[in-house]
Amino acid sequence: MLIARLVPRSLLGRLTIVMVLGVLVAQLIANLIWAQQIRQQAEGEAAEAALHLGGSAAAAIRFFKSLPTNYRPLLIEQLREMGGTRFYVNVNSAPVPVTPIEDTELSHVVLETVRTKLREELPRLVDYRVAFAWPDGLPVSNDGVTLQDLPDDWVQHTLIVRPRPAPVLVIQAELESSGWVYLAALMPDPYFLDSANPITLDRVGLQLVTLLAVLLLSVSVVGWLTRPLAELAAAAKSFGQGARTEPVAESGSREFVQTARAFNAMQARIQRYIDDRERLFSSISHDLRTPITRLKLRTELLDDDAARADFHEDLDELELMVKGALQSVKDADIHENRTAVRLDLLLERLAADAKLAGHEVALAAGPVTVIAKPLALKRALSNLLDNAIKYGGRAEVLLSEQGDNVELTIRDYGPGVPDEALDTLFDPYVRLEHGRQSNQSGMGLGLGIARNIIHAHGGELLLTNHPDGGLVARVLLIGEAL
Repeated sequence: MLIARLVPRSLLGRLTIVMVLGVLVAQLIANLIWAQQIRQQAEGEAAEAALHLGGSAAAAIRFFKSLPTNYRPLLIEQLREMGGTRFYVNVNSAPVPVTPIEDTELSHVVLETVRTKLREELPRLVDYRVAFAWPDGLPVSNDGVTLQDLPDDWVQHTLIVRPRPAPVLVIQAELESSGWVYLAALMPDPYFLDSANPITLDRVGLQLVTLLAVLLLSVSVVGWLTRPLAELAAAAKSFGQGARTEPVAESGSREFVQTARAFNAMQARIQRYIDDRERLFSSISHDLRTPITRLKLRTELLDDDAARADFHEDLDELELMVKGALQSVKDADIHENRTAVRLDLLLERLAADAKLAGHEVALAAGPVTVIAKPLALKRALSNLLDNAIKYGGRAEVLLSEQGDNVELTIRDYGPGVPDEALDTLFDPYVRLEHGRQSNQSGMGLGLGIARNIIHAHGGELLLTNHPDGGLVARVLLIGEAL
């Protein structure tokens, strides 16, 4: 799946993604809840303010409706000179066309609240208009006079025109057939529309800074926690490939200290086992060589030629088995440093040697370089190629590289192997009937040695039957293990 391929393979990467996603989801949910609360609070405050403003507008409309027509201009003049009202007031012969601002949830709540209040307070009001408009170019009368054309002292205590204009609530109500009162006022919070969008640029910037700080701290903590695990993995990999490594530092969290302590103890036990095994087989080699030689000398004293020949044959076989077992241990545990090896050149040399001996080998290989133990890898590939030649007559070798991974196939043209016997070919001294007929001097150790060496390099050796006959040995070397 695509998601599985996108997930990092390292523990550091996975923990980092979990931390990042966790912080992002938490921030998103918190911001959504917070924004919803801010929006509800802003709507409630705006509705409450609109309710009072609508009541004041209804009282002003009721008052002007009760005045005689010729008194209205005088009263408006006094209000402009003396102040004392929250509205800019004018009387026109018809409603003034007003360009409303872009409708928002908050402005809609205010307008609906004012309209409802006017209907409640003035049920006999014939017609009225309510809208929000920007002060820039706002008309205030039928003759085209705008807010900017008025003297400052008429509006400076009522409306905000500069430096940052605030939206103006314009209420126009019909007093009679040819008279409309024009009321313009600000909300108690002139810039209440700013609360309509809680996710402002400065708030987003603050959230991003907070998120970045949390993420940097999270990544640092995750890296600090996983670094000992990476060191432990490197030590386990190096030790698994046969290198002698220093004990892992037993420091850090309690769980890691326990893990490192267990790993160090396991490493020490395995190393003691390896050392004891080497000493044991060295002792066997030394101790068996003398009695076998002594037995051979004693068989020379036998008068029966047939019995003497039988004893010699058994002792030779015993000596060959001991040498094969020792060779199996030594070849699977060759102590040498890893270095860059041109695998294609190594195969070319092995194929050339086989051709000089009169065998048929076909090789197809491009330039491939691996990091390996040269002698051990040569021993493993030589065993596989020898088996293909001895038991299959001729061999085909194909080397390919896919990214960091290397695949080598060696096919012979023999009769193949029964499927049920494939898994037993790696066992020591296992030889099938065809193998005994083709190579009577073999001991059945070559495949086991080859697999042990390839496993020590972090690879795999697989045996399968070819559909057209013959056995196919596939060597898979994984790039990360080389």
